[in-house]
Amino acid sequence: MKTKAICLFIIVLFFFVSCGKKGETTMTEIKTVITDFTNIDDVKKQSDRLAPVEIACDDSQLSDNEKKALRLLVKAAGYMDKIFLRQVYKKNEAMERELLSGNKAEDKILYEYFKVNFGPFDRLNADIPFINQSEAKPSGANFYPEDLSKEEFDKWITEHPEDKLAFMSNFTTIIRKDGKLSAIPYSEAYADYLKPAADLLKQAAESIDNPSLKTYLNSRAEALLNNDYFQSDMDWVDLKDHNIEIVIGPYEVYEDALFGYKASFECFITLVDKEESAKLSALAGYLDEMEKNLPYDDKYRNFSRGASSPVVVANEVFAAGDTKAGVQTTAFNLPNDERVREAKGSKKVMLKNVARAKFDKCWIPIVNTILAESDLPFISFDSYYNHVLMHEMAHGLGPGIIEKNGVKTTVNQELQNLYSVIEETKADILGLWNLGLMIDKGFFPKELKDKMHVSHLGGIFRSIRFGTNSAHGGANLIQLNYIMEKGGFNYNEETSRFSVNREKIHAAVEALSHDVLMIEALGDFEQAKAFVEKYRSVSPAVQKALEDLKNVPIDIKPIYAIEKEI
Repeated sequence: MKTKAICLFIIVLFFFVSCGKKGETTMTEIKTVITDFTNIDDVKKQSDRLAPVEIACDDSQLSDNEKKALRLLVKAAGYMDKIFLRQVYKKNEAMERELLSGNKAEDKILYEYFKVNFGPFDRLNADIPFINQSEAKPSGANFYPEDLSKEEFDKWITEHPEDKLAFMSNFTTIIRKDGKLSAIPYSEAYADYLKPAADLLKQAAESIDNPSLKTYLNSRAEALLNNDYFQSDMDWVDLKDHNIEIVIGPYEVYEDALFGYKASFECFITLVDKEESAKLSALAGYLDEMEKNLPYDDKYRNFSRGASSPVVVANEVFAAGDTKAGVQTTAFNLPNDERVREAKGSKKVMLKNVARAKFDKCWIPIVNTILAESDLPFISFDSYYNHVLMHEMAHGLGPGIIEKNGVKTTVNQELQNLYSVIEETKADILGLWNLGLMIDKGFFPKELKDKMHVSHLGGIFRSIRFGTNSAHGGANLIQLNYIMEKGGFNYNEETSRFSVNREKIHAAVEALSHDVLMIEALGDFEQAKAFVEKYRSVSPAVQKALEDLKNVPIDIKPIYAIEKEI
């Protein structure tokens, strides 16, 4: 009997191993992907730090055809989730299959947090792995061979200059085959997901009457297949009189911590609030004045990043990919292609329902815990919301395409993996600086003048809690330490609370704005490195504040109502 049982086991095992579908991980492989995980109670505690919020879908403003198109777009967005999961880590897809195949209570808890993070690395805790604890997150994610160093990459380009454009492209992955490196276009690397996504975009376009949205959906479908996103980015900026605001494709480079070159796939699907959008449309007309107002040398000023810069206020219906991982996006400023920005500018989209949810669930309990009581009356949603708007406007200001050693280049390419944290610092502090300008011009109410710095200070702690290694968390820690050094923020050791020094805050914001602008204008990687190393550090006061906030939600966890219909 024992011999027969062993033989039967071998036959069954062979069946599972040999009969797996092409491209799928076999049962044997699934069993070996996950080796260990963090204490399950700790994983649940981390997951509980995100406050669940239902994101409604009020599509009453849409025609029947638009409602049909909306749901097709949500299906297309689902493929961005799949692509991003692959981009983050080479084992992610196998891990997901293993977690889904498990039937223990801990499998469900692990999977839910795995979905939040798009992988086994805790984005709320410095990317420390909660699954397979001995495996650190590769700095190049899954965009490059895991053992690729900067030195090897640079050496290859030096020896093969013909490969430079493809290797540094935002839209290629780098692989090693037979000891040689090569660049694979996204359209090829992710064809299994991009082809059905493109088909769904085309189907949605057939139901859309708005000419500009129809054009964008068709051109973006083609871009997913041919890897050229320029024209569809131009078409996206030109959207007008539309009810559905969607952007889909590869954009942000946060995930590439090795070089900051490779863009991650994402999608935002929103419904336009035309009344609120109309109120802010005039803001784009002040872009040149905002640029002139920036505190740096005239010779570096950039008035060629386009004057279009539409501002859209919308309510999010669904999000996917990079933007859904960990902390949720309140607003976005796209596209990132400097050619498009010079031709047309960039579009700012404010997600008002997301902003309100974050303010109520996270912002208010944070400021009540860490700000001096004398500053609390100056907290307001409008101050927070308008600074977010000006932050997005600031992404389109300052240096973009620059000249270094007589050669045209971009800030992104020169600052490499430090670009994201420097750019987020710039956008935050210039947003605050120019918010003051627009208040002085009467565009925003005068009462915001007394509120904006206090609201910003409260927001700094919200973002630091995202993780100091993240672009936004690190940028806010830099601002806090810099401004405290200049005396613009104070800390009371007796009360363990922070406050704004109204006599010194203006000069501190001006100084930080200047320093960050000059790092970008000069494309100075070494200066950026020294700057980040100096100011992105957690002081005892900040550590105390973080401990005091441990029971306050870090962010929201969206539950999309429309998913129930798909």
